[in-house]
Amino acid sequence: MKSISLYVDKDTYLTRLHPFAKIFYIVAAISVPMIVGTLWMYGVLIGISLCLLISGGIIKKVFPLIAFSFTIIITIFLIHGLFNQNNVNVLFSLGPLEFYKEGLLYASKIGLNILNMLLTFAVFVLTTRPATLVDDLEQIGFSPRFGYMISSVFQIIPQMMGTMNTIMDAQRSRGMETEGSLFVRAKAFIPLISPVVSSSLINTRERAIALEVRGFDSKKQKTFLSDHKLKAGDKLFMLGMTVLLIGSLIWRILLWLS
Repeated sequence: MKSISLYVDKDTYLTRLHPFAKIFYIVAAISVPMIVGTLWMYGVLIGISLCLLISGGIIKKVFPLIAFSFTIIITIFLIHGLFNQNNVNVLFSLGPLEFYKEGLLYASKIGLNILNMLLTFAVFVLTTRPATLVDDLEQIGFSPRFGYMISSVFQIIPQMMGTMNTIMDAQRSRGMETEGSLFVRAKAFIPLISPVVSSSLINTRERAIALEVRGFDSKKQKTFLSDHKLKAGDKLFMLGMTVLLIGSLIWRILLWLS
């Protein structure tokens, strides 16, 4: 059965790392650069995330996301480099366009923050099995409804992509042109809207029925096939993130006092 999540099934230390340790990494990787407030710290955390993705063998899966984020980042640089309200000092000119130092610095902070968050969440999403995460959350007392919501978030994008690919193949088999100019692609996209929406509604209904059959609303205490406890490596990883967080707080306090 084809998986409907973004999880990449590779037996690496990153996939074996406890989901809670990776959630802790997300908190630390996003918080530390904001606390320190310097551009180089964003670069450090981006470098750490890239090293984790490379060592986990999933860096190729992130390339499309990085390419998409660069489109947004370039737009941010253009807007703030040209029109930021705090622009005073011209850094360089491209023909009639003048880019200002203040706007480009502000855009750099936003762009690095976007890239940092994207890579950080990629480490978590691509190496965490949704079912394992849901089980771990329920074992520590979270509601099964909350677990189902988390599982749905992980599955909705790949599920819709799979549905769209299936419908596109069906449309091609009927002779519809789906490749070519922008107008041709837009024309081919419009007939996809109705089947994708109706298919999503049908899948939601079928999932609700399946959950009821499996006793989703049962008040009895659930049992679990396996008990995922934090191992020594997980605790060491979380300790490193804790030290990083505390170090960034101390850095910030010293800056305030100086």
